[in-house]
Amino acid sequence: MKDRKSAILGKPFPAHPTRREIDLPGCRPLPPGDDAPALVRQIMANPNYRLADADADFLDRDVMRGARLQLDYQKAETLLRDHGIAHSIVVFGGTRVTEPERAAATLAALEAESARHPEDADLQRRLRVARRLNDKSRYYDIAREFGRIVGAAEGEHGNRLAIVTGGGPGIMEAANRGAVEAGARTVGLNITLPHEQLPNPYVTPDLCFRFRYFALRKLHFLLRARALVVFPGGFGTFDELFETLTLIQTRKIQPVPVILVGRDYWARAFDADFLVEEGVIDPEDRALFWYAETAQEIWEDIQRWYARAGRALIGTPTHTEGGAMP
Repeated sequence: MKDRKSAILGKPFPAHPTRREIDLPGCRPLPPGDDAPALVRQIMANPNYRLADADADFLDRDVMRGARLQLDYQKAETLLRDHGIAHSIVVFGGTRVTEPERAAATLAALEAESARHPEDADLQRRLRVARRLNDKSRYYDIAREFGRIVGAAEGEHGNRLAIVTGGGPGIMEAANRGAVEAGARTVGLNITLPHEQLPNPYVTPDLCFRFRYFALRKLHFLLRARALVVFPGGFGTFDELFETLTLIQTRKIQPVPVILVGRDYWARAFDADFLVEEGVIDPEDRALFWYAETAQEIWEDIQRWYARAGRALIGTPTHTEGGAMP
């Protein structure tokens, strides 16, 4: 009745959104005995027939670097937004700074081996390094405690503030671990390296991202950053520290607290007062960071900085506030 009425009025019903009454020519079965099916299968199996976004070999070509850069940015950005991660406290530090028990065990083993081979100069050097790393293992506990403090604050602020690290071992592991122990979510921004770095087990699985490009990883470290807390570390730690200080110095990003944990280590590794005296930075640049020694001191310093700046540690995220780059 409806079809008849439709035909009478000359106004057909809407087409089905997916189904057809008659298959289009390209969908019809081929005649028996025809060689075409084998040829069609060969065509469809060819890598060039793959959808562009499903063709990993094509995406790996040099000419696709622009697309890869966009994907490296967009995946993490989209998923962080989906999970409501609005603000972050970024923690950097050495991968070789392990928890005290592990550092003590390594030192004990080297001491025993050194006693058996006192003439081995390389072994004596490794022993000296192990003693220093054992001394620095206290920073693992400080980072872990700081992660717990921020993790507890995350709950107070509606899960909008998160510890963010590079997702690797050492100090990064400690900060992620402390946040998890406080029942909070925690973020890891890992990087693809020729010698693969596995993520530490304390990063929230839904919030562990792996980047191809250091530049995009650095961008995501700072887009939501409300503070940068830097523990003793090596080249990678210095890289992130100096880049952040440069961005703040030039006001490419709004200033955020930058706290170096462990004055004894940093004053020897990085003499900012010397740079001021040499005239290569200004006194106000020296004031862009300071030192702290305990987890509680770090947290109180961050809160005090925001109170003095007249800004909220937790607020509405924008792309021009709280460390975000335009």
